[in-house]
Amino acid sequence: MMPKIISSELQQIKQRFSIIGNSQALLNAIDRAKIVAPYDQSVLVIGESGVGKEVLPKIIHNYSPRKHNKYIAVNCGAIPEGTIDSELFGHEKGSFTGAISARKGYFEEADGGTIFLDEVAELPLTTQARLLRVLENGEFIKVGSSEVQKTNIRVVAATNVDMLKAVGEGKFREDLYYRLSTVTINVPPLRDRGNDILLLARKFAADFADKYRTPGIEFSEDAQRLLLRYNWPGNVRQLKNVIEQVALFHAGSEIVPDMLISQLPERGVTSSSIAITPASSAAFDYSREREILFKMIFRMQNQIDEMQSKIETLQNSSLSARVHSAELVPDVSVNDTQVIQPSPLVRIQDIDNTLSVSEVKPRSSEVPRMMSLEDTERETIKQALLRNGGKRKKAAQDLQISERTLYRKIKEYDLEQL
Repeated sequence: MMPKIISSELQQIKQRFSIIGNSQALLNAIDRAKIVAPYDQSVLVIGESGVGKEVLPKIIHNYSPRKHNKYIAVNCGAIPEGTIDSELFGHEKGSFTGAISARKGYFEEADGGTIFLDEVAELPLTTQARLLRVLENGEFIKVGSSEVQKTNIRVVAATNVDMLKAVGEGKFREDLYYRLSTVTINVPPLRDRGNDILLLARKFAADFADKYRTPGIEFSEDAQRLLLRYNWPGNVRQLKNVIEQVALFHAGSEIVPDMLISQLPERGVTSSSIAITPASSAAFDYSREREILFKMIFRMQNQIDEMQSKIETLQNSSLSARVHSAELVPDVSVNDTQVIQPSPLVRIQDIDNTLSVSEVKPRSSEVPRMMSLEDTERETIKQALLRNGGKRKKAAQDLQISERTLYRKIKEYDLEQL
């Protein structure tokens, strides 16, 4: 595959804003932000929680004519509903309990600049109406005032919510949605960024080794495959958290899959972990269910390998002990005449008829056969069904997968008779 050619301008933006990754979807998002930056339009950035949506509004502001004015980022989901209007639009003295003096809101403070409204879908409907007025004609009214004020501001918003669904449910104003989404930029989830996952993991590992002054870590090939295959419901934020922990607790080591698995959620990915977007809501994604089974089978395969090793060790030690005991049988003498003992292999048959000479060298057929991942998965599902009396709902809960996935696996492995 030919390497992606990144323009010098895009490369400069990546370096300036410390963006790691070369996936085409990510480059498209950056390029879209750069193109729309000079034009004074509202922009809506969409993407799952933790993908890094907050960097695009900074690119838009810094490559726009407003770059020398204020840039203010507001997390709408972190401000209580009762004070959100005051925070955004300001208030007059005595307008509510605790308003001991007049206060400017963010829209007044950022006049001439850019305001970034993160988690914009969390705004109350009354606040949405006020925001719509700002977008339409640049007007707002402070809480407790009747005076209309003007502001010249650019709004960039972000959300991890399916906005069209929110509009359909009456949770978000349709007219505001279309005002905000004059231009839409979609930030891809980490699981769709391919080798960017490894680039980010290595960068985070190096950063944390420097931060904590600890020896660096390297990732084994199996660990790299696990990083690429895992679903990453928490996206870049989750990956950074996992790498920080392994970099701290396994400093100077080669990271293997078990070290990563121990930092991943035990119950796998839940439906609430991933935001619903228009692109992802079209069809059910079975990859999350497969990841749960993958982690479970990976652990079981390791256990099988350990058991096989222990069995071989026990067989060898048991045989050595029996041969050794045979060699310690005292010589038999009759009338002080020494009786020449047979060789140890022959004496083993004389002492214990249950052990033959051929048992000294175990046959290769006696070594337990390695189970494939498919065999392990089939046996795991079979045992879960038997444990739960054939009740598929309980078996699915036991395996921590959906009933839909269990039914599919039962049919695939011909377990319908259980």
